[in-house]
Amino acid sequence: MAGAMLNRLIAAGALVFALAFGALALTFVDPAQGEPSRPPATERANWRVIDGDTFEDFDTGDRYRLENIDTPETGGRARCTAERQLGDRATRQARALITSANSLDVRRTGRVDRYDRIIAFIEVDGRDLGELLIAEGLARPWRGRREPWCDANGALLP
Repeated sequence: MAGAMLNRLIAAGALVFALAFGALALTFVDPAQGEPSRPPATERANWRVIDGDTFEDFDTGDRYRLENIDTPETGGRARCTAERQLGDRATRQARALITSANSLDVRRTGRVDRYDRIIAFIEVDGRDLGELLIAEGLARPWRGRREPWCDANGALLP
């Protein structure tokens, strides 16, 4: 009787472990192939949104910079109050999109920027995160260099 109970407990424990391990499994694909790696929803709790176009995966230590957009700066790096406010909105929206996504795909470009961030495209639920932020007026296409967000009067440039 005790042996049967022990066997059931071991089987139940193995099932719980298999389910938990399966939920945490990552798909790693060669970045040179241009295919995404997929952190599952449970892993995204370990992501930090630094600003609207920069993210950190605490599990791997990888920092990502979105390939296709530029968002306004936040904090002391913003050149005017309007830029800081828009940057804060972009950060909040990126955080909301990432944390609520059912799927998150990271497609590395194979490049790293001068801050050692991995240049990548990120898709949330099959939609490009950068394009979503552009559509909401929280980012603009990246043109290879930082461009000003503020005019001489501290207002956002059109």
